[in-house]
Amino acid sequence: MADHLDGPALLALHARALAHFGDLVRAVPDDAWQAPTPCTDWTVRQLVNHLAAEQLWVPALLAGATVAEVGDRFDGDVLGADPLAAWAAAATGALAALAEPGALERTVHLSYGDREAAGYAREMTVDAVVHAWDLAQGIGADATVDPVAAEFALAELTPHTDALAASGVFAAPVPVPADADAATRLLGLVGRDPAHPLGRR
Repeated sequence: MADHLDGPALLALHARALAHFGDLVRAVPDDAWQAPTPCTDWTVRQLVNHLAAEQLWVPALLAGATVAEVGDRFDGDVLGADPLAAWAAAATGALAALAEPGALERTVHLSYGDREAAGYAREMTVDAVVHAWDLAQGIGADATVDPVAAEFALAELTPHTDALAASGVFAAPVPVPADADAATRLLGLVGRDPAHPLGRR
């Protein structure tokens, strides 16, 4: 089951999620970097910058660094003059760090506390899956969510339904039909409305 992935299967899903996001980054038209996305505070460039910065954190956290020790190293614009190359380097570094022997069994020091790295990898996978949909909408690309990835992300987030909107990171859930597929239920849960994708966060 996708919702119980661990070890090599988790790493494989995480790698596929980053590869899909990377495909979309490479598909960004030159004139679309300032286009809006379903994340209403972020343009396409800001969304890609967010995901790239997240990947840059991975090697440092897996090496045992705390948030305070990393500090503002990855704040601001990490894409520079070549967003495609910056994304590729960040993703490659994250994948390599997670693939090191025993990496998933380490403890990482996150902003909300310590967590096993496998849990951190699950969070990163969910983020890449959801934001790939956002990026696809922002550039007018195919926004289909892989069913296995959708089931995984939905299973990860459903236990935290009440906390998602309260966190301020997501909009209120969007109602969807009870018999909707996993991707539609996932998007609704995180406040995305496929019918009006650029009108909601």
